[in-house]
Amino acid sequence: MSTDTSTDAPADEAEEAAPRDELREGILARLTDALGDAVVGHHIRPGDDLWVRVTREAWQETGRIARDRLGCRYFNFLSAIDWLPSPYGRSLDAAVDKLVGADTSPAEGEGDEAGGDVTVEAGTGGIVTGYAGGDTRFQLFARVTNVKEHWGVTFKCDLPDDDLRADTWIPNYHGANWHERETWEMFGITFEGHPYLRHLYLPGAFEGHPLRKDFPLLARLVKPWPGIVDVEDMPPLPEEEGEGSADEGDDNGGGS
Repeated sequence: MSTDTSTDAPADEAEEAAPRDELREGILARLTDALGDAVVGHHIRPGDDLWVRVTREAWQETGRIARDRLGCRYFNFLSAIDWLPSPYGRSLDAAVDKLVGADTSPAEGEGDEAGGDVTVEAGTGGIVTGYAGGDTRFQLFARVTNVKEHWGVTFKCDLPDDDLRADTWIPNYHGANWHERETWEMFGITFEGHPYLRHLYLPGAFEGHPLRKDFPLLARLVKPWPGIVDVEDMPPLPEEEGEGSADEGDDNGGGS
């Protein structure tokens, strides 16, 4: 099981120094007890939040356990993420990028004019999958909340590149219906058991999945996207009050 804890101190000293979160440690223990080896990663940010990564086979069961055993009756969202760095690089930089001097140029071999495929393997430095880790380019995310006890948990699930499928969460949370439709439409992830996977935003004949990193957003090349703005200089400050008043009086014939 992967965790996001590391230190150079000896193990016993690190355990004493690390802040504890008994609430979320207890939640994690209950999930692990129910799911066993299906819990493959986790991360606790003490006093704040919890992330748990499970196997794809346990994805639907995880939602049921969260609802029935943990009391998470509120469904926040379900979506996905493509961790692949854009093979096209970044054609334009926002003002903040220039301000901090960020290097946004594509890496060597990325994004040739033909838009060739770029293969980046997890764990090689090209893909970083965030809290609770990950072994694949695509991951599912879902968040639920226990509104009575005022805490939530974010679940993650790895999906193999050549088999983007997972069981639907609709039996657990009916609100997942449209979230899964959007995720299917934008990422190309199929939800087994979903009763009506149809487009929400795109025309029915649309080809491709716009939220994949290798989908070319040509509109950004034709016209600067809204995040790119021209920053104008601030107008000059007015002269201090009283400055040049004597000259003004002479020009107006005053002073008599």
